Amino acid sequence: MTSERAIWASLPVPAVIIDPKDRIEDINSAAEGFLNLSAKSVSGTPVWDQIAVNDPIEAAFDRARSTGTPLFVNDVDVGGGQRAPMQSDLQVAPLLGSPGYMILMISPRELAGRMTQNHSVKSAAKSAIGMAEMLAHEIKNPLAGITGAAQLLSMNLKADDLELTDLIVAESRRIVKLLGQVEQFGNLSLPALQAVNIHDVLDRARRSALLGFGAHMRIIEDYDPSLPLAYGDPDQLLQVILNLLKNASEAAGNTSGTIRLHSYFEHSFRLRRADGSGQSLPLQIEVIDDGPGLPENIKGDIFDPFVSGRENGTGLGLALVSKIISDHGGWISVTSVPGHTVFRISLARAPKEALEKMDKES
Repeated sequence: MTSERAIWASLPVPAVIIDPKDRIEDINSAAEGFLNLSAKSVSGTPVWDQIAVNDPIEAAFDRARSTGTPLFVNDVDVGGGQRAPMQSDLQVAPLLGSPGYMILMISPRELAGRMTQNHSVKSAAKSAIGMAEMLAHEIKNPLAGITGAAQLLSMNLKADDLELTDLIVAESRRIVKLLGQVEQFGNLSLPALQAVNIHDVLDRARRSALLGFGAHMRIIEDYDPSLPLAYGDPDQLLQVILNLLKNASEAAGNTSGTIRLHSYFEHSFRLRRADGSGQSLPLQIEVIDDGPGLPENIKGDIFDPFVSGRENGTGLGLALVSKIISDHGGWISVTSVPGHTVFRISLARAPKEALEKMDKES
């Protein structure tokens, strides 16, 4: 007979047992991962101090306890511990055989929603990128001719008229640069997966940012020193982190802001794909900034090609980031409110074969 503790530990969703005084009696492994807190550290603490819900549910919770009936709450933002709020469904029920005790289960909806969205836009995005690549190839050649012609014209113009030819040259070069980014997006090679210390990648990105586009920012390191090696391409992952740091730095404008690079391990994080296959992604990297946040009208589409929150943005930076992480078999998500934006990357840990290969090469 399977033990109750084994069943409790095996539940795939975060679950919390609450005593009659609304204190946490126990949490399962999935809840430890969700809250990024251990069962020992939260045992005996008030439940609503550890679990934050954006809607007041305490009164409904008390009614469910007094009447002995289940309670279902959908589409609420649930956070706590070191986790940013995540849209979730809540199920609450009395614990049979233990008067006054309740069990609370949290079902995050973010992954399911994003997987459905990704599936619906994937083919459209692929077609858009394919057409953009074709147009880029066709447009670059005549643009070179236009630029050359404008430069020749400028040799015979008066100083007052040079502004017009300079504008033609500048705009042509800007378009060529944009077309180059489109071609880069389409031509990105698959990652050369290997065992990689993600903190080395974060450090390289941080140093590069502070010497360039992020010189006006304060970048804080908040790493889990026990984090195991990730399975990824260090150069492509560096490109991802640099892009996220650049976005956060540009969002701050000319004012100084703070970016926090946070890493931690969440053993319960598992991504299940449409074909039924699953992938454990326990390594978590967060890029957190205190900027103005993402515009509300594009928040749900921020990883799609050609969607940008900046006036002159190409809308390819975060699409490229999403593509790289997807090619790694990983996951990227974002939560954003004014003053607190979190880009979260979830990656697989390096398998035994990759670790052995690294040992042989070192």
